[in-house]
Amino acid sequence: MHKILITISLFCFSLGYSQDSKPTSGKYTDHNKGKIYFYWGGNRDSYTNSDIHFRGANYDFTLYDVAAVDRPVGWHIDYINPAKMTIPQTNFRLGYFINDHYNISIGVDHMKYVMIQNQSVKISGSYPNTFNFNNGIVDLTDESFLTFEHTDGLNYVNSEFSRVDDISKLFTINNTDKIQISLTEGVGAGILYPKTNVMLMGQPRHDDFNVAGYGVSAKAGLNITFFKHYFIQGELKGGYINMPNIKTTFNNADSASQHFMFFERVIAFGGIFEL
Repeated sequence: MHKILITISLFCFSLGYSQDSKPTSGKYTDHNKGKIYFYWGGNRDSYTNSDIHFRGANYDFTLYDVAAVDRPVGWHIDYINPAKMTIPQTNFRLGYFINDHYNISIGVDHMKYVMIQNQSVKISGSYPNTFNFNNGIVDLTDESFLTFEHTDGLNYVNSEFSRVDDISKLFTINNTDKIQISLTEGVGAGILYPKTNVMLMGQPRHDDFNVAGYGVSAKAGLNITFFKHYFIQGELKGGYINMPNIKTTFNNADSASQHFMFFERVIAFGGIFEL
């Protein structure tokens, strides 16, 4: 993955320099059709509470209204360290403009989902009699019953269809080849490919990648492009995630399911070039 990202970046930058030498009419930024873009950035995430249903050979129970948070690292060198790029919460996207306003893209939203350990939640269903919960309430604080994270991560692998509109004139910017400000909106859908870290009822810790479900999303953002090719983009993205097939232990009979809404804040840096 790291080698692919570096290769794409070098290829796109070489395209940008070669395009500068071609004769053009008007401004480079007057048209987008046929251009490709890519970006790399980071995110912060919020999640609605969710019910998590656990199933196995000798248990079938649900935890209700479970709260979770993300796991940010702040501004960190790991975002650009090829050996550690998956440690922070990151976003990668590669897109192509089918006309001046609309583009299609593929990307990965590498979020992180961490169940809050210091909470008590309602439980119902069947579970081993070694656990005795008063009034159907389980205290998760001491980690003996459950730890539950999608931390490498909550990977939303998705495609998007987006629109871009130049609003530079609102800021009295005339030479958009030096600086251009645009609005972008889009919708997306894809699969969830999390690496879920679980310790369930004293069983060995399980941490593996798995196609767990699907997601849909919508976004709105602001793009500021400098010197025709290089940009910073901020996005607000919300969506729905449904994972009916979460792996929880090394036993294939064991699994979990959950669904929730997410809200993502993204800051990314990238480039846009002609093919």
